[in-house]
Parts: sequence; structure tokens; C-alpha cells
Amino acid sequence: MGRYTGPSCRLCRRQGVKLMLKGARCESAKCPLERQWRNNPPGMHSWRRGRPSEYGIRLREKQKVKRFYGVYERQFMRYFRQAERQKANTGAALLSLLERRLDNVVYKLGFAPSRAAARLTITHGHIYVNGRRMGIPSYLVKPGDKISVKPSEKSVKLVRARLEELGEPQLQNWLSLDMAKLEGTVLAMPTRDDVMIPVEENLIVELCSR
Repeated sequence: MGRYTGPSCRLCRRQGVKLMLKGARCESAKCPLERQWRNNPPGMHSWRRGRPSEYGIRLREKQKVKRFYGVYERQFMRYFRQAERQKANTGAALLSLLERRLDNVVYKLGFAPSRAAARLTITHGHIYVNGRRMGIPSYLVKPGDKISVKPSEKSVKLVRARLEELGEPQLQNWLSLDMAKLEGTVLAMPTRDDVMIPVEENLIVELCSR
């Protein structure tokens, strides 16, 4: 699966839920899902589509999670195989791994308006992990890691402008943020309850286990 370059809102309409792909716009009245006349799947004849098959339902759940976290098929299957090897529930372990991605953490700390913007922020060298530059969006954080902003005027100005625009983030229990230092800390491993999108992970496990 290559990089998707089409309209982001089309993906949300296809899934029927907000994937938060465009940051603050998704919370405004401009979001297509807030408009009744566009609150349906994309396509000219969407109203004529029949019921999806059992395979289609499971595939849609998988696509929802992939698009929400911004991962490709090969990356997703790598996370799934890693989750299978853990002793915990495979579905919950899979979602926990995705939550631990650095781009997801940077987004939740309010350093970027979306996960896509967080990936760019990381690859452009604005984010440090434990005092060292980290340019890998897929890096998996662990308890005790400190995520900070590069100590340069350009980087600090960029992140502070985003925090002023978005407001102070509502952090989950596994994260903390020092607004003065622009430094976040991973306090614990994320759990299934920390996932911000409605998903039936058991359907994904059934599909990927075939």
C-alpha cells in the first residue's frame, strides 16, 4: 500500500468516524461529518450499496486503525506479529503498540495538530527523546522516556504557537507535560482504554490471523 495523496476527509467519510486527520478542523463545523448532507460514504452511488460481507466488516475495522495511526500495511502487520508474541490479549497489545508510537505521543502532547503533522515535526528534527534528537516517527516510547522540543528558537516558537492555537491538551494518565519546559514524560504503558477511536480489535485479530 503506497502513500495516500487524496482528500483526507474522504477517509473519514468512508469509515463513518472522525479520524482526526486534519487537526482542529475536525472539531469545527467545517468537518464533513458535521454536515448532514455529506455524512455518508464517498462516491456517486453510495446510497445504493448493499450490506458489507463478513470479510468487509473486518477489513473496514483494520483500515480504520491503519488510517487513524497513519501506518502502512507492512508496518501494521509487523505490529500485529509483535502483539501475537506477547502474553496479553493480542488485540489490546496491538493497540498499545500503536499508541506508543512517537508521532502519536507528540500529537497527544499538543506539539502538533495532527499525527501527520507530528510525523513531519519529528522528521524535521524538532523533537528530542531523552535529550537526543529522534527522527523516527515509529519509535516506540517506554515508561520514563522524556519527549522534549529541540532547544532552538525556531523549534520552540513553532511548538508554542501550536499550543496557543490548540490550547493546553487534555492528557491521559500515562502522559504528563511540563508547559514551561515543553517536556513530556511517559509515566506508564498505554492501555486499551487510552485508545481514542471506537474499534473492535477482535475483528482485526480474526482477519489478520487467517
